[in-house]
Amino acid sequence: MRCLFLAPMKAPDHPLPSGDRAMARLFFRLLGRVGYQVELASKLSTRTKEPSAERWQELEDAAEIELHRILGEQAATSGQIACVFTYHLYYKAPDLIGPRLAAQLGVSYVAAEATRSPRRSEGPFARGHELAERAIDAADLVLNLTTRDREMVERFKPAGQRIADLKPFFDLADWPLAGPPAPRREGELRLVNVAMMRPGNKLASHHQLAEALARLGRPFRLDMIGDGPTREEVHAAFAPLGDQVKFHGMIEDRTLLARFYRDADLFVWPGVGEAYGAVYLEAQAHGLPCIAGDNGGVPDVIRDGETGILAPRGDIDAYAGAIRRLADDESLRTRYAHAAWRFASEERTIEAAQRTLEAALDTAGIPRPAA
Repeated sequence: MRCLFLAPMKAPDHPLPSGDRAMARLFFRLLGRVGYQVELASKLSTRTKEPSAERWQELEDAAEIELHRILGEQAATSGQIACVFTYHLYYKAPDLIGPRLAAQLGVSYVAAEATRSPRRSEGPFARGHELAERAIDAADLVLNLTTRDREMVERFKPAGQRIADLKPFFDLADWPLAGPPAPRREGELRLVNVAMMRPGNKLASHHQLAEALARLGRPFRLDMIGDGPTREEVHAAFAPLGDQVKFHGMIEDRTLLARFYRDADLFVWPGVGEAYGAVYLEAQAHGLPCIAGDNGGVPDVIRDGETGILAPRGDIDAYAGAIRRLADDESLRTRYAHAAWRFASEERTIEAAQRTLEAALDTAGIPRPAA
């Protein structure tokens, strides 16, 4: 039984690493665990940074060509198709293929991480908003990764559409060193951060983190993993902190990356504008409490006051205070560390996501292979 997969934001085989690519790969794998033969139907990305009438028309024309190509391929391919499954669609990356493909094939259309943004109905992204809304309206089943997304999906839900929560997840098998926190060694507070260095929200987060650490008033060591086009500006922001900060560049080897997680006391990343931040789950899987801002869907991956601390959004003093609180209270930090491991390893694994997805598919009447 086959499942046709789409990821209009970033395909799972895209060459540039990102949280979106990582989650697209996880969903691709998750659908395989359910028993589907998963096929990447198209690599077309509709991601639009600078919208214009010409840009949207180019994308719609490209999607039309892709749709006909896919339908031609499917006509020559045997095997039952259960559904068309799209991961991550919103006003900057609407799904221009999935709904029409599903309709022409006579199968269900499933949308995961579908974000409705009513305030984008006017302005430069109005057309992208219209296209995204049209696709979300067509979904037989919408899988919400965050509470914020669910609220909007519920509010504008068309009759007959099924909605289910599928919280962000990760695959423990990808992390050979994951496990409960190890006993702490003596010495300065050890912090770690893993993030791309890009303009916009990522750069804003780096600036907030640098400012917070400048106000910390405690000795620390910060290992920073990541790279990108704003590398020089990020390095400049942390320069006043001297040799307390070490830059290690991009690390894709997960065993090596895991060693940084295992060696740290806290994971620090304000997470400005994060949809949720899968990296927080990875950190917690290594027994790391997380210090983040109360941004977007971050509360869906960090339990405030249990597996980490969420500072008020944009409050640098509060963020520094949160780090200071866990730096000074080893007992509290240890309790959070063990809770972080339990949360990640018991509630947010791909196995847990599989059970949730299978139940949602069954409720929506979407066929899946027998176990």
